[in-house]
Amino acid sequence: MPSATPSREDADPEHVYDSEEAYLYALADAMREEYLAIVEAGFIVQLDLGLPARNQVLRGNPNPTSNDLRRASEMQVEAYNYALRGIPEERVRYHLCWGSMNTPHTTDVPLRDIIDIILKINAQAFAIEAANPRHEHEWMVWQDIKLPEGKILIPGVVSHQTNVVEHPELVAWRIRNYASVIGRENVIAGTDCGFSQGWNTIRVHPEVQWAKLSALVEGAALASRQLWT
Repeated sequence: MPSATPSREDADPEHVYDSEEAYLYALADAMREEYLAIVEAGFIVQLDLGLPARNQVLRGNPNPTSNDLRRASEMQVEAYNYALRGIPEERVRYHLCWGSMNTPHTTDVPLRDIIDIILKINAQAFAIEAANPRHEHEWMVWQDIKLPEGKILIPGVVSHQTNVVEHPELVAWRIRNYASVIGRENVIAGTDCGFSQGWNTIRVHPEVQWAKLSALVEGAALASRQLWT
């Protein structure tokens, strides 16, 4: 069950709180109630906002540097974990993406630059974009960075940004790439992001959505046969 993270790019626009940190932790306390409700209802909660502090104008800093954004991201992740306190990691997922827009994505932050921050989130599974052509190659990041014990990666193996339906063999190839570097037991096939973030933001036609999900299922079955038999 997706739920927003306690961070917003329009954080506290009226400066009601004394600091960005005070605002974040107040929001974390509020979001904690939603996280608990989701988990207590028997669901897995998925924190869903994308990158922490993604290219945002920080409070009092209209032109943040990469180091400024990194520090802001670390503070936000601490707030996430504060909101998640007491919730078992196996009941938590985090969705990392670079936005659902059909844009060039040439200014996306490389996964390698932020993965250490993301892995500090108290979640068992991490859903990441891996079919986006700006990020498909990043399965190779895991050749150098070890996925922590007990964690699961959910790479997107079909894209929500194009009407082209992926071939099942391509889906299987993408899954096998991840399995080769993090272990077959640590991979769950997913989509890059949601096909529709709202009633008026459908990314591809519903028939294409179903065709992509069908290709995902067929490709995952093919990869499973190749990896487990």
